[in-house]
Amino acid sequence: MRLAFTFRGSIRGGVSGFWPKFTGRQSYEAVPRKDERSYFERVYAVTRQVPRGRVTTYGAIADYLALGSARMVGWALNHSFPYADVPAHRVVNRKGELSGRLHFATPTRMQELLESEGVRVEDDRVVDFERLFWSPAEHLPEDAF
Repeated sequence: MRLAFTFRGSIRGGVSGFWPKFTGRQSYEAVPRKDERSYFERVYAVTRQVPRGRVTTYGAIADYLALGSARMVGWALNHSFPYADVPAHRVVNRKGELSGRLHFATPTRMQELLESEGVRVEDDRVVDFERLFWSPAEHLPEDAF
């Protein structure tokens, strides 16, 4: 016997926060949990807290949210461009490199945005990264997002 499974709903906000629901017709429906924000929304909420002139890392956000890998944070931020209030340019890799720069409108846009906030960038790397690093775990309440 072959079962038919259909996916209904949207995962635009991310895959976390959805679970399959049996609809009675041998199909599953994606239903958002009412008591939780989606993974993307949580990543965006933390990213919005990064102050101008500071940077954080994909891994620092992932560790703070305890929801997966740094790559998942990067994936979420790659989908943040319709939301002008999400400062994705302030998130860099663990070495301070602008690894997400190619996902911006132009390859230099991430650097331009950082420099407009007073962050120096040389060779696609944040200068004085350790001093400018902003840790969500140190600056935000535990489980705030």
